[in-house]
Amino acid sequence: VQLQASGGGLVQAGGSLRLSCAASGSIFSINTMSWHRQAPGQQRELVAGIQSGSRTNYADSVKGRFTISRDNAKTTVYLQMNSLKPVDTAVYYCAYRRGWNYYGYEYWGQGTLVTVSS
Repeated sequence: VQLQASGGGLVQAGGSLRLSCAASGSIFSINTMSWHRQAPGQQRELVAGIQSGSRTNYADSVKGRFTISRDNAKTTVYLQMNSLKPVDTAVYYCAYRRGWNYYGYEYWGQGTLVTVSS
């Protein structure tokens, strides 16, 4: 499975960005895809995940501001990020795993940098 992430950039605090992650290869019908982020000097953390049955999970820090979704083919996952804050600045990674579980991902995409200026 290959994951191609895009959509990062520089935005002012309060602004919005949408990240995309396109999956290709041998996609298992029952899967979970997610977005993670890693800020400088910090551990990578789960931001949001979505199962192929469309159940979602969010980190408390982004609830109400970020929305994860996927297209009808369930091969592309989006992360709509609104009301961005400087603390959201990080490299964002998408991930994929077979099965319905928000941890233990098997495949990772390259990161995309999100920078939120104050």
